[in-house]
Amino acid sequence: QEASARFGVTSLYLTEADELQIKMAQGAKPGEGGQLPGHKVDEWIGKTRHATPGVGLISPPPHHDIYSIEDLAQLIFDLKNANRAARINVKLVSKAGVGTIAAGVTKAKADVVLISGHDGGTGASPLSSIKHAGLPWELGLAETHQTLVRNKLRSRVVVQADGQMKTGRDIAIAALLGAEEWGVATAALIVEGCIMMRKCHLNTCPVGVATQDPELRKRFTGNPDHVVNFFRFIVQELREIMAELGFRTVHEMVGQVEHLQMRENIQHWKYSKLDLSAVLYKAPAD
Repeated sequence: QEASARFGVTSLYLTEADELQIKMAQGAKPGEGGQLPGHKVDEWIGKTRHATPGVGLISPPPHHDIYSIEDLAQLIFDLKNANRAARINVKLVSKAGVGTIAAGVTKAKADVVLISGHDGGTGASPLSSIKHAGLPWELGLAETHQTLVRNKLRSRVVVQADGQMKTGRDIAIAALLGAEEWGVATAALIVEGCIMMRKCHLNTCPVGVATQDPELRKRFTGNPDHVVNFFRFIVQELREIMAELGFRTVHEMVGQVEHLQMRENIQHWKYSKLDLSAVLYKAPAD
């Protein structure tokens, strides 16, 4: 992943990857950078990131070489030349107007565009951002798919979505809204043993998941089979939903938004003012 600080990004690093992701922003904290506390920068992380162990690492909010869509296109071009075999992925956050950006990314010949929702996980972000910034992935995904279809660009790029996807139902909704690939991270982390203490930044994770402390890491009880079983259950639920809707393959589902509709008989005063017609609109393919 090429984030704003480019820690550890070298020519050798780029040539070893199967996919290179340009992280323009993060769904849980759009418009903000990141900070890795110094006590978590051990010898191994310092070597990997070409940094000094014990010194905190700060990632700036913007990429300082990307201030226009042309700058982003140049980076995509550079990465394609650094590794001809790797897919180039551009991570965007769900926001108003993200469809236009996704169209520019597609014209810049990226292979994948990822729409990240506000519910996505993060190791160290301000609580104000986690609770009050960003938009659901459904909104950004719908706009992106519709914009690409209208501009005859949909066949030129793979659309991904992520942001607290936990079930086969989530995957099905994402597919119907236009996503061909999906990211499941927080749920898989919990399957591995995470108990959501929300102290990833303190290096004191009691179950050994988000810590560099050797004693705490001994407590890690994660089992790869648990993760495999979890994804098997997700796939089974997705298959059952596909059978109900009459789809034989996931590919057939992509963009078939007419199979989604608003829930009825919800007794809440806000519901009467809710209009999802823009999200459930099926863009005509010319």
